[in-house]
Amino acid sequence: MKVRLLDIAHARSGDKGDTANVGLIALKPEWYDVLVTYVTEAAAVTHFTGVITGGVQRYELPNLRALNFLLHGALDGGGTLSLKTDAQGKVFSTAMLRMVIDVPDAEAQALALPAYTAAV
Repeated sequence: MKVRLLDIAHARSGDKGDTANVGLIALKPEWYDVLVTYVTEAAAVTHFTGVITGGVQRYELPNLRALNFLLHGALDGGGTLSLKTDAQGKVFSTAMLRMVIDVPDAEAQALALPAYTAAV
């Protein structure tokens, strides 16, 4: 089943120099393991291809039911150097929530995950 992160999580983002920081928080405690399993560093790299020039680091925060991603090379030098419209990385949270993950049907149904169907 396809699941959009917007339907199972919320997010916040900001900057530290040239690195965007994205916190991804499960909307329900039982959905945290879905984030851990399917929102990997590799998935984030793929999702942000063409937007970031560096690697991705992911940190797990189980007590908060959250993941924290550092997206290196995301801000074209950072807030004081960048000519990007979003030099502080505030829209990276919205961009992350647009990610769609594939969750096995049985797991998705057992957790009552909302299915994503792309608008035509």
